[in-house]
Amino acid sequence: MSGPLSVSDVTVRFAGQGRPATEGVTLDLRAGEMFGLVGESGSGKSTLANAVLGLLPGSTSVTGSIRLDGREVLGLPEEELRKIRGNGAAMIFQDASASLDPTWPVGDQIAETIRAHRPVGRHEAERRAVELMAEVGIPDASRRFRDAPHRFSGGMRQRIVIAAALANEPRLLIADEPTTALDVTIQAQVLQLIDRLRRDHGTTVLLITHDLGVVAQVCDRVGVMRGGRLLEVATGADLFARPTHPYTRALLAANPATAPRGSRLPVIPPEWSVEKLGAEAADG
Repeated sequence: MSGPLSVSDVTVRFAGQGRPATEGVTLDLRAGEMFGLVGESGSGKSTLANAVLGLLPGSTSVTGSIRLDGREVLGLPEEELRKIRGNGAAMIFQDASASLDPTWPVGDQIAETIRAHRPVGRHEAERRAVELMAEVGIPDASRRFRDAPHRFSGGMRQRIVIAAALANEPRLLIADEPTTALDVTIQAQVLQLIDRLRRDHGTTVLLITHDLGVVAQVCDRVGVMRGGRLLEVATGADLFARPTHPYTRALLAANPATAPRGSRLPVIPPEWSVEKLGAEAADG
């Protein structure tokens, strides 16, 4: 059986921009793993995720191959992509508030996601939505089913978004900076929740983040991106113990949490291009 996601030589170009947003990215995710994709802002992480689900603007050029469960999705019409989104693959975005309709009860939003992909009636969809709300840790889920999003805290709204993403048991869950807007304590709770649900449901998770601490906690393997290119893929343990690419070493050295107290952090020069980094990696 093929893996849930296979990306081969994917290059994304936005209209009017000279340099591609991603260039020649090749990546295979294994069933059931938590894969972390890290890099600076603008490195192409979210662009790659949006390309996987066909969420980029229509004027964008995407070349290469993207296969979900062995099926090529590049070039599929929008109607076919809508059948895949929320079913075979789902996405959690950074801002839960922007993902939820502020005028619609949260339970109905989850139930509608189920009915969009499953031949079930309204009552069955609502029952399943209550179960999902309880599974992600919403207290008194049946009573809060009819509450609007503003009645929940930021962390609880993110849990509701996770419930909706898992409603149809997708094989692939893309989590794009899912804890950015949350405080540190809630961040840890949400990450633990995603990891537990991943294990319980056998879901593969692509976790996009710039937080190396998050990667160290939960990821089985990690990919490092810069300038639209995937520079290195390693297990979580190997990435931190034995990084092979000079950019990865520089990125880890610039982490204030691991630097000696009072020392100056190294700076990655802006002129240190991806091409230069690639040449240095080949030399050494």
